[in-house]
Amino acid sequence: MATSALQPSFEDLSPALSEVTFCVVDLETTGSSADDTITEFGAVKVRGGEVLGEFQTLVNPQTHIPALIAVLTGITDGMVADSPHLASVLPAWLEFAGQCVLVAHNAPFDIGFLKRACAAAGRTWPGNEVLDTVTLARQVLLRDEVPNYKLSTLAHHVHARVTPNHRALSDARATVDVLHHLIERVGNQGVATLADLLACTRRVSPQRRAKATMATGLPASPGIYQFVADLPDVDGIVRRQVLYVGKSRNIRARVRSYFTAAETRPRMDEMVRIATGVEATVCRTELEAEVLELRLIAAHSPRYNRRSKYPERQHWVKVTREPYPRLSIARSVSDDGAEYFGPFNQRIAAEQTVLALYEAYPIRQCSSRLSVRRPSPACVLAEMGRCCAPCEHAVSRDEYGAVVERVRAALSVDVRPVVRAARPRLRSLVTQQRYEEASALTSRLEAYLAAAIRTHRLAGLARCPQIVAGFRAEAGWEIHVIRHARLAAAALARPGDVPQEVARHAIAVAQAVPTPVGPAPAGLVEEAERIAAWLERPGVRLIDIEGEWSWPLHAGIGTDALATLALGEVAPRMQP
Repeated sequence: MATSALQPSFEDLSPALSEVTFCVVDLETTGSSADDTITEFGAVKVRGGEVLGEFQTLVNPQTHIPALIAVLTGITDGMVADSPHLASVLPAWLEFAGQCVLVAHNAPFDIGFLKRACAAAGRTWPGNEVLDTVTLARQVLLRDEVPNYKLSTLAHHVHARVTPNHRALSDARATVDVLHHLIERVGNQGVATLADLLACTRRVSPQRRAKATMATGLPASPGIYQFVADLPDVDGIVRRQVLYVGKSRNIRARVRSYFTAAETRPRMDEMVRIATGVEATVCRTELEAEVLELRLIAAHSPRYNRRSKYPERQHWVKVTREPYPRLSIARSVSDDGAEYFGPFNQRIAAEQTVLALYEAYPIRQCSSRLSVRRPSPACVLAEMGRCCAPCEHAVSRDEYGAVVERVRAALSVDVRPVVRAARPRLRSLVTQQRYEEASALTSRLEAYLAAAIRTHRLAGLARCPQIVAGFRAEAGWEIHVIRHARLAAAALARPGDVPQEVARHAIAVAQAVPTPVGPAPAGLVEEAERIAAWLERPGVRLIDIEGEWSWPLHAGIGTDALATLALGEVAPRMQP
């Protein structure tokens, strides 16, 4: 009985990588524009890890080689003077390349020059398959492995036998080693054919599409999701690690998008390749999802989350508690009796605020401890009138205390004296056209004013033992219990529910939150800011409040008012 032929599988339609002949090509040119031309060919033909042949020749570009290009490549006008023209080199190179798969590092550059050369010579481009090792490396190598994808960087990473030196054949030989290393890496991922390899360079690889099953079974509800993986830690022990935390109104649809062409961020593609699963938590309100996302990011510091990875990194300006208080910058609020002002996301903003206060008040700037009984020598700031010199007892302790009280008032009650104090210096700088110094002074004032608004906004919430508020959304009334600026409970009163009863139940099950120290919120600063933004939304209704949620009348001024107050000028009225 005759044996019938078997129908070929999809794998049979594409040759195995061990059977594919690659022609790795590199060109040197007179520049990078479409008007430039080729000065050197370098190519290496390989199959199954074996070098089959090499091609190298200089080309007379029939034009001057720019000095910068000559320095970079070492190819000068004198070197190519007796070399063949491109029209005679191109046919030989096309014959050498044949129907091989063309490989180049940053292939659009080299292939673009070859296609233009064919067009100029009246030849049809043969249409070879093209593989770009830059694109392949971006898909294969993790972000932690290489800082960039330059040929020199990759050659060093793979321990290439040839060091790239901007000469065509040397660079082509180095690219061969990079290609072989990348093929070895993807071999463990089921890449066995040319089609598989080419798919790795496209936006969505088959392996990434295959992981779309991770979204199966996830809820189509609002909440947060976590990409997780089992990875070895610093001790080599395999543990569950959170790679990325996100939030969405539809968890299933959002997670699905990571496995499609809609996700174009390289770091997300890398994250998906590492991930082994997705975990989801359904939330009742959008604010609950935002807060839970922040808390999980703070708890796990996922490597692929760029924002809010270190929410605990805050800075505070404080007035110290000592016989002669001073201003200091602290990393946290402690129960030391000092007054705190902030928080600041960056230390430089805290420093700018301190400088603005130094401009307004002659409070001491030294950090040494001063004795009430024994004077010490004054520094140059006292001679300049920038410090009232409590160190040498130039003022009494009560007189210095009055200066400190004005500083405290500027931090806690009224920002206007600090802005007015800068008026003479700012006017003088503007009159002398010293605009850079005027801009620096203005930046200090802006940092101080921004911090004042932020301080009072968060401190007002942190003082309140409890705020219960609701907002009418599409799904019903979103109800939140907020204690000392921390979300203690969230609930959703759906149509037909009595919002007051839902609120009472939320209060009963709400998390107990201890009273925070000073003006700091009980939870994360960014969480408090999200809560404040939600409470300030139009349509939010207060159901119950304990404590006083308020700001001082002059806690801040608008941007438009800054120029008027700082320069003492009245803004012109609009003409009808």
